[in-house]
Amino acid sequence: MTNSANTTKPLTAPQKALRKMGLLRDIDLALHLPLRYEDETRWCSLGQARDGEIVQFLALVTSSEIAFKPRRQLIVQVQEIVSSATNDEEFLSNEDLIKGESCTLRFFNFYPSLQKTFTSGKRLRLRGEIRGGMLGKTMMHPSVHAYDENLPNTLTPVYSTTAGLPQAYLRRAVMTGLDRCVRFGSFKETIPEPFQSPNLWSLTKSVQFLHEPAAGVSLLELEDKTHPAWQRLKAEELLAQQISQLRAKRERQSLTAPVLSGHGEIAVGVESKLVDPQEPNNSHSGALTQEFLKILPFQLTAAQSRVIGEIAKDISKKAPMYRLLQGDVGSGKTVVAALAATQCIDSGYQCVLMAPTEILAEQHFKKLVDWLAPLLEQKNLSVAWLSGSQKKKDRQKMLEITESGQAALVIGTHAVIQEQVKFQSLGLVLIDEQHRFGVAQRLALKAKLLDQEPHLLMMSATPIPRTLAMSYYADLDVSTLDELPPGRTPVITKVISDQRRDEVVSRIKAQISLGRQVYWVCPLIEESEVLDLANATQTHQMLSESLPGINVGLLHSKMQTSDKKEVMQQFTEAKIGVLVSTTVIEVGVDVPNASLMVIEHAERFGLSQLHQLRGRVGRGAAASACVLMYSTGEHGRLGETARERLKAMAETQDGFEIARRDLEIRGPGEFLGARQSGAAMLRFADLSTDQEWLDWAQDLAPKMLDSYPQLAEQHVARWLGHKLEYLKA
Repeated sequence: MTNSANTTKPLTAPQKALRKMGLLRDIDLALHLPLRYEDETRWCSLGQARDGEIVQFLALVTSSEIAFKPRRQLIVQVQEIVSSATNDEEFLSNEDLIKGESCTLRFFNFYPSLQKTFTSGKRLRLRGEIRGGMLGKTMMHPSVHAYDENLPNTLTPVYSTTAGLPQAYLRRAVMTGLDRCVRFGSFKETIPEPFQSPNLWSLTKSVQFLHEPAAGVSLLELEDKTHPAWQRLKAEELLAQQISQLRAKRERQSLTAPVLSGHGEIAVGVESKLVDPQEPNNSHSGALTQEFLKILPFQLTAAQSRVIGEIAKDISKKAPMYRLLQGDVGSGKTVVAALAATQCIDSGYQCVLMAPTEILAEQHFKKLVDWLAPLLEQKNLSVAWLSGSQKKKDRQKMLEITESGQAALVIGTHAVIQEQVKFQSLGLVLIDEQHRFGVAQRLALKAKLLDQEPHLLMMSATPIPRTLAMSYYADLDVSTLDELPPGRTPVITKVISDQRRDEVVSRIKAQISLGRQVYWVCPLIEESEVLDLANATQTHQMLSESLPGINVGLLHSKMQTSDKKEVMQQFTEAKIGVLVSTTVIEVGVDVPNASLMVIEHAERFGLSQLHQLRGRVGRGAAASACVLMYSTGEHGRLGETARERLKAMAETQDGFEIARRDLEIRGPGEFLGARQSGAAMLRFADLSTDQEWLDWAQDLAPKMLDSYPQLAEQHVARWLGHKLEYLKA
């Protein structure tokens, strides 16, 4: 169906939908496994059915009509045929049939063909959810089958689909792809015999079973994926992920990168001679690094020294570094990145730092300019700034000094990866909040160095739980800042109802009277008729009226870049006492004088996002607090997930514990954000329950690559196909 030879026929809507879903090959279709199942293998008595129960029964159509009030709908009256279905029964007249209770069928979406199906006197098999009421039993949009059709002897699969792709069409496409895969040996064994577990079903048996489970199988085992057929799929998927990432890592290690070894002694406990001083490109004295360390107004933590040493060792090698630097809010990732940059510049290469938002990129720019610009000027070097909002004249100047090599450090947003940006000698790429960039953007940045690979350091303030690092980040090295610098003020977290808003406003007044500043974060910018949420504009007006004499600022993503900069500048200079904002201040904003963070409708935010927002306060010496203000809405209670998030925030400030709980609540796909746009995301395995299979796959992957490379190649191609390119990012 999807593998047809060259044809000039235009694609139908369902064929386009299949392509949109990535169902391009027979194997893609065969591995598009059901979301759930419907049991159409047995009859149910309409008379004994409970309200809300799914029932299947034989019916006789007694009448049908199209009604137009309160809206256009097809209304069909049927009676249950109580007598058992036999072949001879077809020849009985409708008057001779034994009939049971009546039921009204309602269809709001229907075609003339469906209307013809319900000719008076016709016998049908119906299945749907029964509802009782004053006017008798009703069914909304039941499934309709021919009366003489035999009941299936397997459960009916229900697949995830998209607009323009009906279940019936998708089922046929999947079964066609599955049949061809079985016929042409697409499921032949790729796990070497010495490593096959006796507990595993064969792949062919597992996939066939999951598309057509036998009647009577435990629906619970299918739904929670504990059935042996699911276990085989999980093992296969995890093994493909581990092989692909290990292979990507090995391929990168075979590439060449600039040797960045002009560091000198970076910190106590970090070796000063990590490479042979006779090697080429090692003639630099590390002067910039040494000067930078002298001007730092604080002592590096032991964790920072350790991580700097790990990075220094990596970038002094000819193989490209591919490292993730993770650390909690305020753990000092920026200074680590700055020291990596000085080592790169000392070695005669350029460094680029890319951040996801202009506010965050500008924060980095200001901090690094304060630190490094005076030192770079002594070497006739500079720091370049690139952003989408720059004036053409300013941008052209930045492009020129970048291409000439005078800009030793280039900082910006995604503007740094645009085609016209050319580097003379790019040696190190720093990506902040890496999970907010798509894979294609990271590939574009790395492509700036044609003859060599730049070293890559990705940073994240969202710590990654161990199981996630083992699976989704198995292709990179991870450095962890697990120590906060001294002087960070603990932040007290309070969870309160929005009915206590007046108390919060009073607390703001108290903080302002002490010379402090306050953030107030809202989830929306404008009014929404769908979500009853306070918005930044209304809140700004409310606080302005409630706090006379206090300058209340407003910041949101729809403002002009110049206006955002002006507001942030005024807040940084303490000209604004209260800043009402959307989540544009989530990361990077550093105002030590801010001591109170109020998050309105906190139940609407993700756990890691709440933790990031809380990290904007407690950055100075003053006692700091974060108020999580929630709304229970019309139901008068919080949902279970929201309650778990707020409870976690109140119980711990440990970013690693927050990340662990966030993973439990949201699952890996949502937790990882943009990485899922390309990398091998898991569809079937669950890291919280399948640790045993992950360990098995991690152990087997290097053995297959070393001893069974052809089987490893076949295994990965089966599962990942066209996604392999993204693993290079």
